[in-house]
Formats: sequence, structure tokens, C-alpha cells
Amino acid sequence: MNVSAVNGGNETNYTAAANQALRETNSELGKEAFLKILIAQLSNQDPLDPLKDKDFIAQMAQFSTLEQMTNMNKSIEQMNAVTKGSAVNYIGRVVEYLDDEGLSTYGTVAYVRFDKSGVILTTTEEIEIPLEKVVAVG
Repeated sequence: MNVSAVNGGNETNYTAAANQALRETNSELGKEAFLKILIAQLSNQDPLDPLKDKDFIAQMAQFSTLEQMTNMNKSIEQMNAVTKGSAVNYIGRVVEYLDDEGLSTYGTVAYVRFDKSGVILTTTEEIEIPLEKVVAVG
């Protein structure tokens, strides 16, 4: 985005502020970086050619979307924590699960493991069961 300046140093200030905000986020733009860039842009704009209304509204919409995505990510992380906490309650209990052929099978949970694919229940017979395949807990 090209910013025309009234006094020669403002474009440099805007560019420096934007670059600093980008460096601080380690390639991940967050709310703080977006606000820093927006504030730098607004404070260094040409008073004779201010930011157009539609451009400002578009940037505010982008900020709103970013904030909603951040909040949704936090909610998903909280849900994952709850799932992990409740999975520990399966230890020592008999679970009914669907095996690879789709048949109901039973097993006693010996321990719970958390990995990238999700929560894995391991039976006393060393059979690993993804939590999604559990249909009942006894």
C-alpha cells in the first residue's frame, strides 16, 4: 500500500511501524499487530487525502473477523481440555466400542494417551481405542 505523505518522514515511520509489528508476531498476525499497523496507518496518513471510508470499514471488518477467529480458537482449545479431563475418568471402567469390522467389543481401560489424532484409550489387553469409537461406558 503506497502512502503519500505531507512531510517526507511519515511514510518511513509507517513502514517502520508496520515492519516492527510484523517482526514481533513471528509470522503470525494477531490482534495487537493488526492494531499497531492500523494506528500507524491512521496517524501517518495524508490529511489532504485521508483513508477512504470504505477502506477503513473493510479494515475494521478484517479486525472483527480476526477477533472472532481468535475467540473461536480459544473455545476449541477449552473444549479439547475438557475432553482430555473427562477421558481420564474412563480408567478402570469397561467400555463398549466398535472394532475395525464395526462389531461391538468390550474392554477395560488401563490408561489414556493423548496424541495429535486425539484421545486414545488403551485396554488391559493393550488394544488402542480412539475415543470416537466408544459407544458406551460401564
